Amino acid sequence: MTNPSNDMQDMQFDTTFTSPKGCAAAQRALDYYLKPAVSEVEVESRFFDVNRNISSEEALVHASDLLRCAAATAQESAGNQQGTGRALAFSVVHMIDMAQAMVDRSLDGDQND
Repeated sequence: MTNPSNDMQDMQFDTTFTSPKGCAAAQRALDYYLKPAVSEVEVESRFFDVNRNISSEEALVHASDLLRCAAATAQESAGNQQGTGRALAFSVVHMIDMAQAMVDRSLDGDQND
């Protein structure tokens, strides 16, 4: 069996390489092993999006208005139903009312701060 140190002595090494600067392959290798993985933020395209410049309070006020409209629509729909459909429509009214109460509470909390 051959001694590994003898194999190293026979190899010729290029000692003129002093810097990875200007060497694209060396730079890619260093980037691959030394730079942390950076993933781009995936921007989901949406048909409807909320303006990022509005305040939390403005968003809650608008959500409250939307819930009020949804409650009126569900209430009207429930009035025109019978049986299970009516019960389901009124359960939607109830869930909207609960969400409305939570939004209103959030708005009250913002005013007390």
